[in-house]
Amino acid sequence: MGIAARRLVAAGLAAVAIVIVVRGPAAAPQSARLETAMSQPGELTGQLLVATRKIGDPRFFHSVIYLVRHDETGAMGLVVNRVVGTRPLREVLQALDSTADGARGDIRVHYGGPVQPGQGFVLHSPDYAEYATLHVDNRAALTSTVTILEAIARGEGPRHRLFAFGYAGWAPGQLEAEIKAEAWVTVAADEALVFGEDVASKWRRAIAKRGVDL
Repeated sequence: MGIAARRLVAAGLAAVAIVIVVRGPAAAPQSARLETAMSQPGELTGQLLVATRKIGDPRFFHSVIYLVRHDETGAMGLVVNRVVGTRPLREVLQALDSTADGARGDIRVHYGGPVQPGQGFVLHSPDYAEYATLHVDNRAALTSTVTILEAIARGEGPRHRLFAFGYAGWAPGQLEAEIKAEAWVTVAADEALVFGEDVASKWRRAIAKRGVDL
């Protein structure tokens, strides 16, 4: 299977992607360039964004987002507290024309954000790596190939993982402007808030960690 065939795209996982499209409509990030300089490029990489009551966009109501990239080109993150369904791992692999022999159990599917809802990502602990892995920090990495799902099926995948479709994206300066407008607050990431199974309480726990009343 070539690199292109190994990408987790909508054509291979249409049944799962449909669930996400229904729950959260696709939308491209704003194109306007905002020059607010609240933080230096890269400063927020590996941090959590927590939506406040001033967020304005209902798609991000009570969202907690892990930022995998923040630099001069903008920012990218995955929502870590919105599960949209559970699928058998064997079914996911078969949809990707991958060998599913021996694959057992289910995999939870998360809504990662409104941008490119047909693209799949695995946010995971850094004990797993391959050619396409983006290392965020010493807590997390990001991989977007089916190879990681095959490894999980063999019991050789990362210790912690979060499988999501879509992501949240910001143009240069846009996120800084939204933080200045108090739409988001930042919180230090930890394993439980990023990968913990208790998804429903993540927003409340993140707020408590920040120590503010939103």
